[in-house]
Amino acid sequence: MVKKKRLRLIAEMARKVRAYRELKSRPRDSQRFAVDYETMRRPLTGKMLPVLAWEDVRQESRLFSILAGMRFFGVGRVFTRKSWLEDHTEPSYWQVTKVRVDYTAENMDHGKAWGVLTSKGKREDKVQEVDKAMYHDWRLVPKHEEQKFRDFQPLPEPPMRYVTYPPLLRAILLAQQRRGRGGGMEAGVEPVVEPMLPLNRDVMLNKDYFQKQEEERKGKQGTPV
Repeated sequence: MVKKKRLRLIAEMARKVRAYRELKSRPRDSQRFAVDYETMRRPLTGKMLPVLAWEDVRQESRLFSILAGMRFFGVGRVFTRKSWLEDHTEPSYWQVTKVRVDYTAENMDHGKAWGVLTSKGKREDKVQEVDKAMYHDWRLVPKHEEQKFRDFQPLPEPPMRYVTYPPLLRAILLAQQRRGRGGGMEAGVEPVVEPMLPLNRDVMLNKDYFQKQEEERKGKQGTPV
């Protein structure tokens, strides 16, 4: 007979209380990202901002510093960043669709915002949270320039170019193909394909990329029985 698991109600309630207290005691964004503009340090952690960021901190604005003074907190408006304007000729911007303000902040200049990102003229399909909202380089796109940003058509991507692998690596790949396909040019056996190396492969080497690579590898090998 299977022993019935005892429910420790008091212990479970105590765990939830501890988790709630830990959540309530966390510093808010208005405390985490506060800056002393004389010393260029964050009062909460005491860390000094990078020297290259001092000019932007003094002259530019954070995203919520702009949203706090706008009607409906800027929902529907277009925002870009100074670094994007300097680094890219293609327009990169966020169109804000939702704002959740931290009303405990002194000037209501902290919170979370969501919107649709357009990066280098390519518009994303889904709404996502605006990242780096605490950076001091955000700018509001004037209404008479918004249509110019939206009408931009990105250039078509050039075709992928390939080159042959180095001789030793090419020999290894060809040997792996022959071993996997059982030989060479016999009847009923697939011919060996010449391996080619793509030149303009643009891959973001983040956690999601390696996780996807691992899932593809397991899918090809199959699962052990």
